[in-house]
Amino acid sequence: MRNFAQSSTLADRIDALLPQTQCTRCGYPACRPYAEAIASGETDINHCPPGGAAGIHALANLLGRAPKPLNPANGLEKPREIALIDEEVCIGCTKCIQACPVDAILGASKMMHTVLVEECTGCELCIAPCPVDCISMVAARDDGSIHTAQYRERYTARSARLAREEAERAAELAARKTALDSGASGNTVLAAIARAKTKKSAKS
Repeated sequence: MRNFAQSSTLADRIDALLPQTQCTRCGYPACRPYAEAIASGETDINHCPPGGAAGIHALANLLGRAPKPLNPANGLEKPREIALIDEEVCIGCTKCIQACPVDAILGASKMMHTVLVEECTGCELCIAPCPVDCISMVAARDDGSIHTAQYRERYTARSARLAREEAERAAELAARKTALDSGASGNTVLAAIARAKTKKSAKS
């Protein structure tokens, strides 16, 4: 059985061969979890449409396996595309910003959004949430292979930011609860004192 250090090293080498689109079409939430699943033997090497046949062959060579066709259940291989927002139709809802796994969309609530072309992985995750269908996919200028490290870094940075924001929200909610509990406790004491004074006045 492979120990943790060996599995981690293998997962790193597998992850280095994945396109880092973070598209979830493999059935995992990002490229790294898919790499870890391959390393552990949980899943197969042919579930990544963006990587296509070339990616499958690279993984097969790394793992000493025979290559196999892309699993059609995960999608079809096609030339790389990037997202394009029709800025005249965009209503500034921010749903695409929230969906983008690499923070490649700029904008604010009720303001026009735009895609950072050099950062877009072509994952298509921004399309479904858009309520006005103002996002389309257009042909990319390259196959994305030169950007994989950049995509990974942006995904990691976004994940860290979201985790930090979630921790800050949890801490703020906990602080509010503590303050409310303290206030309620104080009110209970004051009410008891008032009742005692009322009783004393009634007796005198």
